[in-house]
Amino acid sequence: MKHRYLPMTEQDKQAMLEKIGVSTIDELFSDIPEKVRFKGEYNITAAKSEPSLMKELFKMASKNADLKTNTSFLGAGVYDHYMPVIVDHVLSRSEFYTAYTPYQPEISQGELQAIFEFQTMICELTGMDVANSSMYDGGTALAEAAMLSAGHMKRKTILVSKAVHPESREVLKTYAKGQYLEVVEVPVKDGVTDLDSLKELVNDSVATVIVQYPNFYGRIEPLKELEEVIHEQKAMFVVSSNPLALGLLTPPGKFGADIVVGDAQPFGIPTAFGGPHCGFFAVTNKLMRKVPGRLVGQTTDDQGRRGFVLTLQAREQHIRRDKATSNICSNQALNALAASVAMTALGKKGVREIASANLQKAYYAKNAFKEAGFEIVYDGYSFNEFVVKLNKPVKEVNQLLLEKDIIGGYDLGRDDPELANHMLVAVTEQRTKEEIDTFVKEMRDLHA
Repeated sequence: MKHRYLPMTEQDKQAMLEKIGVSTIDELFSDIPEKVRFKGEYNITAAKSEPSLMKELFKMASKNADLKTNTSFLGAGVYDHYMPVIVDHVLSRSEFYTAYTPYQPEISQGELQAIFEFQTMICELTGMDVANSSMYDGGTALAEAAMLSAGHMKRKTILVSKAVHPESREVLKTYAKGQYLEVVEVPVKDGVTDLDSLKELVNDSVATVIVQYPNFYGRIEPLKELEEVIHEQKAMFVVSSNPLALGLLTPPGKFGADIVVGDAQPFGIPTAFGGPHCGFFAVTNKLMRKVPGRLVGQTTDDQGRRGFVLTLQAREQHIRRDKATSNICSNQALNALAASVAMTALGKKGVREIASANLQKAYYAKNAFKEAGFEIVYDGYSFNEFVVKLNKPVKEVNQLLLEKDIIGGYDLGRDDPELANHMLVAVTEQRTKEEIDTFVKEMRDLHA
């Protein structure tokens, strides 16, 4: 159906005016004094017919460098991954895409079960005891973890690795300012958190230490060594994770993490110009009553039938500011459902296979760059991203790559002047050998 809106005829307009007791639309504004009314013409384009408008919009949209017509090596937190077709099919069902907060379990069992399944799968991936029903995105989930830690520990200092996504660090600083907390950044050495610097910085005034796994540069942080240093000072250990990578890597929960957060975008959620996405938040049992957002629990009714309800928290916890643990009182239920459907469709084996494909293809690309004469910065254990040093600005290179229908990597100089001319390259399971070889060839030609 191409004409999705019912037209309003002149007869319709007159019938509505008569119904409310006026003869013209101008009469509706009679209470507004003439001297303050706008008498001119708005500086906007005249209305077009729907076919003409659709043609114009499609023409504008075709200027975008989208993932259908371009090969993407851009990651930095938002990735081009395989999305099972069934994801859109389930999301298109009206009972899900029109669903509101499931406070009435008797009419919300489908929505509640979907959220419960999301929580369960996040717990399995992260190795944690409890997960909430999702959060806005990975950045806000990370900041909320810091706020929980500071409140729980009654300490005012937060340590965050400089290998954590720069946007997440900025969100953290914004949250911390309102709570009068101090945020201290831990330096990076060889692309991972500097353990010696961490030992000097962590003390009994530190509430929590936050690291990313894999980190912003694609490197795998040594969580076991970090955990020992952090918990020795009785600080909390927060890990921000890529959930797809956890299909292959040892989960943070196995290394003693207190809170694991991240963004579920790799599972069934499109890149969509950076959002909306779906954050996750998982904790140990001792912290379950301090988790922001909502928790769905499984129970039985008076006839012994399986059912689902919101549990452990009353809505008033989020309305009464003096008793609230967070200002988060909503979730990304539709995107959480997308992630749940994708994870279910893939299964444990599928998630592991896709994670393995990311690892192997990224290593193939990394070696291809080395053979082409490029320097790989922060070389070492990584997942699906790595840093390539260029001899010219990344922005300039990316503009030239676009002419070849290639979306290049992330310009690290945007966030750190010391990393000017450094590109963060992401290689997912979507990239073929031919695409990787073409990318390296074009980069080599531009690098010459």
